[in-house]
Amino acid sequence: MLVGLLAGAAVAIAVVPGATVPRAVAPPAEAAAASGVSAGPGPAAPASVVPDPPAVSPAPPPEDPAPSAADVTAAAPDAKLGVVVYDRESAKTLADHRSTAKFTSASLVKLLIALDALESGAASPSTVERMIARSDDEIASRLWSESGGGALVTRWAKRMQLADTRPPEDPGRWGDTTTTAADVARIYRYLLSRAPDASRAPILRGLRATTPHGSDGFAQHFGIPDAAGTTPWAVKQGWACCRPKRQLHTTGLVGENDRYIVVVLSDHPESVGYATASKRVTEVVRALLPLLE
Repeated sequence: MLVGLLAGAAVAIAVVPGATVPRAVAPPAEAAAASGVSAGPGPAAPASVVPDPPAVSPAPPPEDPAPSAADVTAAAPDAKLGVVVYDRESAKTLADHRSTAKFTSASLVKLLIALDALESGAASPSTVERMIARSDDEIASRLWSESGGGALVTRWAKRMQLADTRPPEDPGRWGDTTTTAADVARIYRYLLSRAPDASRAPILRGLRATTPHGSDGFAQHFGIPDAAGTTPWAVKQGWACCRPKRQLHTTGLVGENDRYIVVVLSDHPESVGYATASKRVTEVVRALLPLLE
């Protein structure tokens, strides 16, 4: 006979020969009650046996944990980065890494050139669409000159409250306009929420139709397009070298209904070639994708 103790009372478990499952033997008080005979004085009936609660397994980690700053910068270890990810649906900034660091804009200034040309009537919608989609420098240079050069940057920076966007010191070099990731994100927010449809529509068509190569032959699907895959995107890219760094910028809209604004500005050492820098910028965007639901 095996005996266990629970709350100070003895509980007997009889093992019946030939049986595979033990049966409980009632204590004297319970047996007497069942037969109608008083058991008389004796020990109290034992307490019920309460089984231990089942073990709780720890919650599994999320499949796509939010990236840290280290995750993002590790993809381009020797680059200066400026990053913003903004969720238009929740009106929240999901990522902000050195968003006010200053960069040469390269072709990103074409967003301001496009807005100015469409508002003033200096170019047709199809011309602006082509300038954006192919990152056409010839069209940009003509419209820059016709719109007053650096003065258009000053006008639009004031209108959109771009805190750190400035015209180039050399008025003939529109690509030397300076800007920040925070200001570029604000340009996209203006485009989607405040620009008139006559300006918004052709610019968005151009952003969605960004060609695999720019008018100068540069492969411009690095960054957002290569990382996003089949997720909808609309982008304006920028690249330049070498005054004194190599610039590669990927910016635009990602997701259904243009939900996310993604901006990654980057300066790389001149010794890092465009092919390597392009892959690194793509990996930076890929590290940010878990933030996009």
